[in-house]
Amino acid sequence: MYFVRTASERDLDKVRTMLVEAFRAAYAELYGDAKVNDLIAHLFSPAALQARLAKENAEFLIADNGKAIGGVGYAAMSDEMTKTVVLHLLYVLPKLHRQGIGRDIFSELETCFPDAEVMRLEVEPRNTAAIAFYHAHGFADVGRNENDAPGQSGIATLILEKPLEAH
Repeated sequence: MYFVRTASERDLDKVRTMLVEAFRAAYAELYGDAKVNDLIAHLFSPAALQARLAKENAEFLIADNGKAIGGVGYAAMSDEMTKTVVLHLLYVLPKLHRQGIGRDIFSELETCFPDAEVMRLEVEPRNTAAIAFYHAHGFADVGRNENDAPGQSGIATLILEKPLEAH
């Protein structure tokens, strides 16, 4: 059984290993190994994970069974949008899909930001499993981001939002 808890610095190596496996499973077929390796190097570098862990107004959660990490979630209050929390990461190891781990991490993240009125995320339009998960958890499509400005990934995303209940 996996329990959701706050990540700590001592978890980061296992978190990175888990994220690499889950990310590769989700995106290697869509983008190929070279692009996925570039994204992994950028998104899940030790420095990037450390920065997420240290960020103010953010929550970095893991699903842990005492031996392994099966899922990761990370959300932070938006610097640009008032009363909006942005879900940046929600990954579960493929072999553990459909066991409630993603739901449990997501449920915890929803309650971590009492001042937020909206949760927002961006998802790859061809990641139909993720989109179905988010729709099932109350998100609606609100737009699209082409991510084609200099320094961006060039990977278009759907933008989804969910109103959060007052705590």
